[in-house]
This record gives sequence, C-alpha cells and structure tokens, in this order.
Amino acid sequence: MATADMIARKPQSLNHLEAASAPVIAVTAWQMLFQYARAMGGQTVMVVGAAGNVGAYAVQMAVDAGIHVVAIAHLEDEGLLRSLGVTSIIDSSKPAFEKDLPQVDAILDTVGGSTFERCVVALKPGGKLVTSVSTQPQPAEAIFFYAEVTTARLQTITAFFDAGKLTARVGSVLPLSEARHAQEMLAGAPHNPGKIVLVIGHPQ
Repeated sequence: MATADMIARKPQSLNHLEAASAPVIAVTAWQMLFQYARAMGGQTVMVVGAAGNVGAYAVQMAVDAGIHVVAIAHLEDEGLLRSLGVTSIIDSSKPAFEKDLPQVDAILDTVGGSTFERCVVALKPGGKLVTSVSTQPQPAEAIFFYAEVTTARLQTITAFFDAGKLTARVGSVLPLSEARHAQEMLAGAPHNPGKIVLVIGHPQ
C-alpha cells in the first residue's frame, strides 16, 4: 500500500511505463550508494551485479558523482556497462576472478551467493559492505536493508531522470492477465533485459 509520503509526480522525461518501472529499484540503488555506503567523488565502488536492474542504476549514479566503478558482471553485458560509463569490468564467470580485483572503498551487492562472497576480499579496511540480498547469511560487517521509498527520495530520483543522468530500463511488458508468466520470468524464465512491467489496459 502506498501512503501519501511514498508518492511523487512522474518525471516529465519518462512515459508511464518507464516511470512505473523505476521507483523501487532506483531508490534501492540511491540508498545503497549514498545513504549506506556514503560514497563520494574520487572513491572506488564495486557493484556486484552491475548490469542488473538495481546495479545499472547504481552505476549511473556513481559515474555521475565522479565515483570510479568496478563492475562485476557477465561478459555479455560489457557493451551495456561501457555505454553507462564503466571502464573497469570484471567477468564474474571467469575462474578465480577474485584474484584480479582491486581494493575498493565500498561494495554494493545485488546478487548474493558465491559471487558476492568472492568479492569481499576486495574491500579496504574500514570500507562499507552494503547488500540488498538476504537469501543467505551475510558477513558480520555487512549492512542489509530494505528499500524505503519516500516522496523526498523519489523527487531526488526524478531530478536525475529529468536532468538526463539516469536512463530507465524497461524489460518485458506483459498484460495483467499474464502475471503468472511474469513471476516465472522473475524465477528465471527468459525475458527482455530490464524491469518486468505488468500493464492494465494499453501501454503508453
């Protein structure tokens, strides 16, 4: 349920589908990067799952803030990440990829599992380890949180979009009658890259 302090006007630069796809994942990325990691220009931040929905927003925000990004992703996502301004990309499918990791000021984890565990060695002493994934036990120093969508944060995200600093990523768009199929996509069934959106009526 959305309360009055959880809504904001749609960014003028987005259509309704794009706007519907953005709030939770964009706010999650903003909280990870700025509220919990407290990242700032000149620092180096590793984004685990950098080509995913939350990860791609975190990457865009970091690049805009002058933060160097080390992206952990699959090799087929290199083109997308370079288009977002990333210059340091580590292929997570490479055996022992953790041996190539530079030291970073913060790690943002959006995928969990063994990929995340292998990345922890890259964190500098005193660095921030922030995760939005809770499917397994986390390191003692990790900060886990649930996204908190507020009007103020949505307005911050809106400013990013309307300034051209963020690009919405709409993936598969399905009618409400195919909600079960959408759930299957979330569980791993093939779908277009980006946020899965259910539509009531005709897409705009």
